[in-house]
Amino acid sequence: MKIIEKIEKIQASDEGKVVFSFEYFTPNYLRTGTRRLFVLAPWPPSAAHGPVLRHHLAAADPSRHARRARRRMQGELVDTMNAPPRGAGCRGMRIDHRAWTPARGGEGFSSGLDLVKYIRKKHGDYFGICVAGYPEAHPSQIPDGAEVATEEGYAADLDYLKKKVDAGADFIITQLFFDAQVFIKFVKDCRRIGIRCPIIPGILPITTYRNFKFMTETCKTKVPKEVRAAVDAAKGDDKKLAEYGVELATKICREILKETGVRALHFYTMNKEAPALGVLRNLGLVAAPAAAENGKVAAVKM
Repeated sequence: MKIIEKIEKIQASDEGKVVFSFEYFTPNYLRTGTRRLFVLAPWPPSAAHGPVLRHHLAAADPSRHARRARRRMQGELVDTMNAPPRGAGCRGMRIDHRAWTPARGGEGFSSGLDLVKYIRKKHGDYFGICVAGYPEAHPSQIPDGAEVATEEGYAADLDYLKKKVDAGADFIITQLFFDAQVFIKFVKDCRRIGIRCPIIPGILPITTYRNFKFMTETCKTKVPKEVRAAVDAAKGDDKKLAEYGVELATKICREILKETGVRALHFYTMNKEAPALGVLRNLGLVAAPAAAENGKVAAVKM
C-alpha cells in the first residue's frame, strides 16, 4: 500500500487518529521500534549507508519512503536509481528542490517539476510521490536581508507547487516553520488556488543552537521574536534548549491539529529521535517511553 493510500484512509476515518513520520539525514539512524507511518532518508545513499537503508526499506513495512534531492539527473540515471528502492518494496519518494542546475548540454531535468512528470510517465502510479511545500515561500523567493518573501514571490511559489501537484504529486510535506499560523494560512492559500491533496506540516524540534542556526539560515525561516528570545536565553545550555524545543513543537502541533483537518505530522529529527518522541508523548500519540519502544500508538481525539 502506498503512503497516500494510508493517509487518505486515515483522513476518511472518524476515529480522529493522528499519525506521524520521521526524517533522517543518514539512514544509519533509522529505528524500527516506533510505529511511524513512514520514514524519509536520502536516496541514493552512500556506499557505506546503502545496505542499512535497503534493510529498513525492506524490513519496516510502514516505513517505505525514499527521499530524492538530486541535481542534473538524466533519465537513465533516474531509472537506475529507482530500481533498488522498487526492488526493495519502496513505494514512495519525496522530490525536493524547486530550482535545479540544468544538466550539461541542456538534457535531463532542470527542476523538481520535470522529475515528477518523468516518474509519472515512466512508472505510472507505482510510486507515491511527495513534494516539498514552503509555507513562507521557497528561499529563492525571499530577498537577501528580508524576513519574508514578496507577495509576488509567495504567489509564484504557490503556483509552482500547484504545477507539481497537477503533474502527479500525491501529497505535500512542508518546510519547517516556528509559527503554527504560518502553516494554517499556507494550507488555506493552497486550497484557494485548487491544491486539494494532503498537506503535512514539517516540524523541527529545536535541539541545539548550532542546528537551529544552520536550518533557519539555510531555509530562510522567519523566527518569531519570542522564539528568538527563548533560544538566545538558552544558548549554551543544550538540555534547556532541547526542553524548550519540545515544548515549542508541542504547542505548534496542538494548534495545527486543533484548527485544521490535518491528521499527520512529519518530524525533521536531525538524526535524533528523542525530541520528536517527546513531542508525541506530550500529544498523547505514544503512551509512554516503554510503549513507544514496543510500537504502541494511541488514537488522539482533537
